[in-house]
Amino acid sequence: MINEILHGKQAVIFDLDGTLVDSMWMWKAIDIEYLGRFGFECPDDLQKIIEGMSFTETACYFKERFSLECSIEEIKQDWIHMSIEKYRNQVPLKKGAEAFLQYVKSLGVPMGIATSNGRVIVDAVLHSLGIQSYFNVITTGCEVAQGKPAPDIYLKVAQHLKAEPKACLVFEDVPAGICAGKAAGMTVAAVEDRFSKGMEEEKRKLADYYIEDYFQLIPRKQEKGPKAERPGGNNGADNGKGT
Repeated sequence: MINEILHGKQAVIFDLDGTLVDSMWMWKAIDIEYLGRFGFECPDDLQKIIEGMSFTETACYFKERFSLECSIEEIKQDWIHMSIEKYRNQVPLKKGAEAFLQYVKSLGVPMGIATSNGRVIVDAVLHSLGIQSYFNVITTGCEVAQGKPAPDIYLKVAQHLKAEPKACLVFEDVPAGICAGKAAGMTVAAVEDRFSKGMEEEKRKLADYYIEDYFQLIPRKQEKGPKAERPGGNNGADNGKGT
């Protein structure tokens, strides 16, 4: 699987939250706190409904569903203020992510980010983690006509990277994002995340591959850092359509 997953690929494209960084827990906490300001409890179905929406689309949804008097821009600014310090100080990279970025860069394969998050937040988290230099293109959901699961954002990133969609490898953590990558005609690897653990079966069925961490995709001789970081006994990525 290590050799197969990158074979013939012209570009690698990542979602951000839950895929490159362990941050999905944070957004649920922010939703609970934000709605609590207006006397609302966070509905059980909220996270699934807003999955894949752009930052602006999510703000519009909140305003309409909860009849908020705030403007769309005010809602977005509140979320930015609530999240920015957490991103800078509490959100780590997913296990093996930087080592994999180094490996892909060493192969000369260009990389991009396709995220539903806002650009201010994206820039803050990439800068704080020191990984912004790995990416040739960063595109947010607010820059395309339709958010995930529509393929718009992935097609836009591929265009900027001058890559054929069929030769792109996408990493995603939730079904809407996986569907967006597949709708764009790309190969998609689903990434395990605690937030979407209950969706694992669905993710495996939708994606071409399923990985528990990025160390699975790096030849041992290419690995960086202490061996203790790598889980033992699993060298290859699991095929999402297999067992």
